[in-house]
Amino acid sequence: MRNLVIKTFLCLLGTWLCASANVHAQQIDTMTYHQLKGVEVVEKARPSTTREATPLQVMDRTGIERLGIQDLSEAVKRFSGATVKDYGGIGGLKTVSVRSLGAQHTAVSYDGVTISDAQSGQVDISRFSLDNVEMVSLSIGQTDDIFQTARMYASAGALSVKTLRPEFLTKPFHLKAQVKTGSFGLANPSLRYEQKLGRKWATSLTGDYLRADGNYPFTLTNVSQVEKLKRHNSDIESWRTELNLWGDLGRGGSLSVKGYYFDSERGLPGSVILYNDYAGERLWDKNAFVQAYYKNQLSRKFALQAQAKFNYAWNRYKDVNNKYQDGVQIDNYTQREYYTSVSGLYTLSDHISFSLIEDFSVNTLDNTLPECPFPTRYTSLTYLAGQYKDNRLTVTASLLGTYMTEHVESGDRPADRKRLSPAVSASWRILPDENLRVRASYKDIFRVPTFNDMYYLRIGNTNLKPEKATQYNLGLTWSGDLSVFSFLSLSADGYYNRVDDKIVAMPTMFVWKMMNMGKVSIGGTDVNFLAEMPLFGKIEAQLQANYTFQKAIDVTKETAKNYRHQIPYTPKHSGMVALSLQNPWVNAGYSVTLVGDRYALPQNIDDNRIDRYAEHTLSLNREFTVRNCKLRLQGEVVNLTNKMYDVIQYYPMPGRSWRITLSINY
Repeated sequence: MRNLVIKTFLCLLGTWLCASANVHAQQIDTMTYHQLKGVEVVEKARPSTTREATPLQVMDRTGIERLGIQDLSEAVKRFSGATVKDYGGIGGLKTVSVRSLGAQHTAVSYDGVTISDAQSGQVDISRFSLDNVEMVSLSIGQTDDIFQTARMYASAGALSVKTLRPEFLTKPFHLKAQVKTGSFGLANPSLRYEQKLGRKWATSLTGDYLRADGNYPFTLTNVSQVEKLKRHNSDIESWRTELNLWGDLGRGGSLSVKGYYFDSERGLPGSVILYNDYAGERLWDKNAFVQAYYKNQLSRKFALQAQAKFNYAWNRYKDVNNKYQDGVQIDNYTQREYYTSVSGLYTLSDHISFSLIEDFSVNTLDNTLPECPFPTRYTSLTYLAGQYKDNRLTVTASLLGTYMTEHVESGDRPADRKRLSPAVSASWRILPDENLRVRASYKDIFRVPTFNDMYYLRIGNTNLKPEKATQYNLGLTWSGDLSVFSFLSLSADGYYNRVDDKIVAMPTMFVWKMMNMGKVSIGGTDVNFLAEMPLFGKIEAQLQANYTFQKAIDVTKETAKNYRHQIPYTPKHSGMVALSLQNPWVNAGYSVTLVGDRYALPQNIDDNRIDRYAEHTLSLNREFTVRNCKLRLQGEVVNLTNKMYDVIQYYPMPGRSWRITLSINY
């Protein structure tokens, strides 16, 4: 009887703690985790950002809805230290770079499996919808979670996207229908269906369609001449479908399978050229992948997980222009990837654990360009880590071993690549009764040349060495309640990165050639602040702010004109402020993104400067309940002040625009 009472008390306490975490959006900071059998935990807790030994930023579903964020790139822009390169418009390419290390050094994972692009090394995050996303997180350096894939550790930073998993509390199925409309011909209907399959299985099917003409107005200034023009060839039409299956195998573990398909056609408006608004470039993309994830807690001390994925990516580029012999240029590219990962976690005691992870992948590229060597890349990543964790101290040390070899059907074959990459991190709770922590980390990492770097027409170079990066971080974090604030969180990190053998395009006798010529020194500070405050009645306010200072300078050659100049597209100052107000009537969210001056080319001269900007967004939303349906209506105004600005030089961003979203949950 006594044991029954104790178990019942622990179950109620665990459920109450999870519910409190959801209501107050607080980070959980506990010493150990125990599984309580027979208890179904409904609420989800976000990971602790102040306990981590390396910088971690999280935005969950509640935060996404508070601020009315509609796409993934908008969410990422609110993370400190992250830069989103945006070529403008709804259909523009959007890539992520962490602390000025470049998009090739940033991994992007979707439900735990890394998305790769061996051709360019960059992932276009505009291909993924935010409508079915539960959580977005950005980690820099070595994460405290040592039970992931080796690919997640093989990058300087990682953007992780976790999608919604259905919960069936009152009925065995759910249906969500949603439609968005807005400026520039936007139409975006979507549908999500979730079905419970017996006691231990569940499935979901998501589909959405998006179209927009994208021909937004902009202002072109040339000295004293000012022209009001419209972007042309900015349309997009895309389809996206996702099928998920989850299963509980009992003692056999758990299994999840995901199928994804994306198909789009878009215009590429190109850069703005004075007195010439012609744009004839088109891009077609098809991407399909199937991935599976298996996990089994074999014993109290040993856990096993395995992942597998097949990815197919095809794109077609077409340019209609008189500069070509036939008046048109058409290029087709096809990538395939076969990937698998096996991980083992051994828990020696309550405080000490070890993991061993092996990843293996095969990447191929076919294209219609002349002299294509049809490369095939074989990659093996082996990750070994050990961790000590108690209620005050967390220490993690790891070693990543990389072996890569390539085969080509014609031309020169690059040499095999072998490298060991160490990392270490620590977080210490300074006072036993206060959640004040100091953290420090070091990571040595590199990125291999992409297929484009080595094989693209005549500029490719198969003798390229990997681009090496060294990361140092020292930070201070605190979280708790204070005075009128129900929750307060603050973190400040200083960092230094060094990039050697940077891959750059250099002019040779007749053509440009990819070479290892660059050295970059990056120093900076990231500051993050989050406060929640109950006002009166059922009204609650949340304030979030971050600031980034970056001095990322080229130190390649002392005699160069750009020596110690800020590298392109890296602002020294950037930040974000967001305020949301939750109340029983209409919830409101306001945010402003601030970006300082940048330079489009290596020399920091006035002709290359891109002016600073501030983009303001205002959103309002309200939820209604009608019988068994929950309705949500949201309206937004983006770029409230109608600011004309560029993220990439000569690619003007849209001015003021609006969006309206109506969703129905049954």
